[in-house]
Amino acid sequence: MTAPESFPEDLYQTLADFQQTHLLAWWDELNERERSELLAQIQRINFAQIQRLYTPDPSAKSEESPAQKAERATRPATVVRLEDRKSAPTESEKATAQGNQLLAAGRVGAILVAGGQGSRLGFSHPKGMYPIGPVKQTSLFQILVEQLRARARQAGQPISYFIMTSDATHEETVEYFQQHQNFGLSSDDLYFFKQGTMPAVDAESGQILLEQKHYIAVSPDGHGGMLAALKNNGMFDVMREKGIDTLYYHQVDNPTAIVCDPEFLGYHQNANAAVSVKVVSKRSPDEKMGVVCDVDQKTQIIEYSDLPDSIAEQTDEAGNLLHWAGSTAIHIFNRDFLEQIANDDARLPFHQANKKVPFIDASGSQVAPEEPNAIKFERFIFDVLPEADTVLVYETDRSREFNPVKNAEGQDSPRTAHEALNLIFSDWLQSCGVKLPADAIVEISPLFAVDETELKQKISVDTQFTSPLYLGE
Repeated sequence: MTAPESFPEDLYQTLADFQQTHLLAWWDELNERERSELLAQIQRINFAQIQRLYTPDPSAKSEESPAQKAERATRPATVVRLEDRKSAPTESEKATAQGNQLLAAGRVGAILVAGGQGSRLGFSHPKGMYPIGPVKQTSLFQILVEQLRARARQAGQPISYFIMTSDATHEETVEYFQQHQNFGLSSDDLYFFKQGTMPAVDAESGQILLEQKHYIAVSPDGHGGMLAALKNNGMFDVMREKGIDTLYYHQVDNPTAIVCDPEFLGYHQNANAAVSVKVVSKRSPDEKMGVVCDVDQKTQIIEYSDLPDSIAEQTDEAGNLLHWAGSTAIHIFNRDFLEQIANDDARLPFHQANKKVPFIDASGSQVAPEEPNAIKFERFIFDVLPEADTVLVYETDRSREFNPVKNAEGQDSPRTAHEALNLIFSDWLQSCGVKLPADAIVEISPLFAVDETELKQKISVDTQFTSPLYLGE
């Protein structure tokens, strides 16, 4: 058994050992650039891992399914409910002060997950570039970066932004930030890092699929791939050097997320939690949200697709949903906890998904399957929750903070996000005593006011405005 011309013999032996030599079927036809690209892809693959994921050890104890776990689900133990915070403003004020101290000490960094494209919105660019501001059509990226800058200005300390991109979004995202001078964020406080990928394998044979004769079919390794990406790109080293021990995690599609929310940070620290999760009350049992619950005294998130209807519909004596806590994908993580998980790869499992993946067949023809033909492997960041000693579950107001842009129309669409932003800004102005017409369109840059309290310092009761209104830096 010999390697093809100019292909490393030892690497060819690895392919042979794992029955993956078909990846070189067209090696002799490839030009130098194509060979280099294919070789680089092959060198990055952990073939033993792929084989282990595709063919689990038959002697290993079979794990119960998430649906079986859900049978034992109870409400999470450590919860801060929204109503309780409203009825105990002093506690909220203390938590906010504590969170502000963390920010002022320079101990907080923010992680933005921005690997997705806007294809479901009919937008052929990174989703963070999508225009969402009610008046200026400000992009998701700009809204979130300006929030971070405003929070840093209040704290008197810079806040570093760690932005996770993907193969599909990285170059365009970096170029977009450069074109806009990072929206005013110092390059010393901005770090882009790319999440990893995993090869797709044929569901029947376990063979890795080729998308083209010189290119392996790969897909992002999920938001849980963030841990390996942070480690492999040296981001944990940067955080340690900067004294960052608390990480505020959120996703790019939610323009109303409160970036580095001081109150949430304070409650996280008070609870001595390794992880904190922001949740909202589910609208209905069948709402497509991961549910935060406890199973065997461990807080975790069960995907809505894994939650049997009979469990999702359970209610308490008052008729309220037993499993009410829907995850917003807003978290706080202790950096050292994430590093521990990243350094012990087995602690964060991979999940399999059956998907339709176009591929090159044995004759070299392109095949576009009509049914799922492949297995993709991905990790979920929320799988770290059961590894934590303490997880805080913190309820927030959905209308204020959870208005993601996921669908082109209907719920969680650009229209509903526009409406939510407009309502938030209008309410702030009205709380300052400003009278607005019912159909007013308002947008307030975080650099003008990051919250209602800051706005009240700048707006007097007798100020007159016309619509549409934009208040910027």
